[in-house]
Amino acid sequence: MSHISNLKSHISHPKILIRLPNWLGDVVMSSAFVNTVREFYPGAVIDAIVKKELVGAASLIPGLDRVHSFSKQEFPGLRGAYAFGKQLRSEKYDLFFNLPESFSSQVMAKATGIKIRVGFSKEGSFFLLTNSFKKPKNIHRVEEYVSLAEQFLGRKPSSYNVRLDVAKPGKSADGLVIINFNSEASSRRMPADKAKQMLNLLTNTFTKTRFTLIGSKKEAEFIEQITSGADNGDRLQNVAGQTDLAGLACLLGAAAAVLTTDSGPAHLANGVGTPTIVLFGAGNEHNTAPYNKKDLHVIRYGKLDCEPCVKNTCELYGIPKCMELIDELEIISALTNYIPNG
Repeated sequence: MSHISNLKSHISHPKILIRLPNWLGDVVMSSAFVNTVREFYPGAVIDAIVKKELVGAASLIPGLDRVHSFSKQEFPGLRGAYAFGKQLRSEKYDLFFNLPESFSSQVMAKATGIKIRVGFSKEGSFFLLTNSFKKPKNIHRVEEYVSLAEQFLGRKPSSYNVRLDVAKPGKSADGLVIINFNSEASSRRMPADKAKQMLNLLTNTFTKTRFTLIGSKKEAEFIEQITSGADNGDRLQNVAGQTDLAGLACLLGAAAAVLTTDSGPAHLANGVGTPTIVLFGAGNEHNTAPYNKKDLHVIRYGKLDCEPCVKNTCELYGIPKCMELIDELEIISALTNYIPNG
């Protein structure tokens, strides 16, 4: 008897807990996994655990009933992970899916006392998880996550659906483009001089378009640096640090298009269904590009032997040459599909 049949034969409406990943883009991509679990267990209660900083994004995933916020500051280290998991025992969950591969997330799973704990094989998983499976290679991360449910349940979902639910206006804001030149990894961030050059080209090409630049609080200074003295500054707005994740998702959902580096906001924009143009450097688009192909444009330079290096810093050139050499005309061409030129 399969795992799913065995579980259903004892519990008509199982309670399922999913440990979501630790990065914004990965949380968005994990929405396909949540959708798969919901398809396989239509009558289940499905809750999730996610880092406190990412609750705003996780709360937008359709199919989740509740999101537990986990703070590493309040629950530090392995002891903290165990203590957090232990306090969830009273919820009496039946099944735990662990998407991160970290040892601490497996410790948390064990601490919950849930009888069936499923995750990818990792050192220590043989005694912390009850069912561990090999993570497949050379496929998109969305498919990696969904493969965990496929291997455990022995079936495939009807679709791989990456989606976030946000309140969207009836019509996208005319002439509004959201720009994100930031990234946690410097190898994926747009160099300042290139960013300034691109802003001038964009505002002089799309003369009726407003451009809003986003980022975290710590990125606000960088955005101020690249917008200072820029052409057509009256059509540039810096909102870095002024929105939470739920508010950012709504802002992205209202835009005519989003121009972004390979980063969390790229997945957020793609997940809410906004046309998204993603500039790739060090990252591997075959593994981590936004998953929905409709109105998605992936642009990279593609002529350097080191692309993609998949490193967080550019050890060869100091600044990411792959980002510096991206063709601006490709960007203009992609944006012309969504906003008027001139």
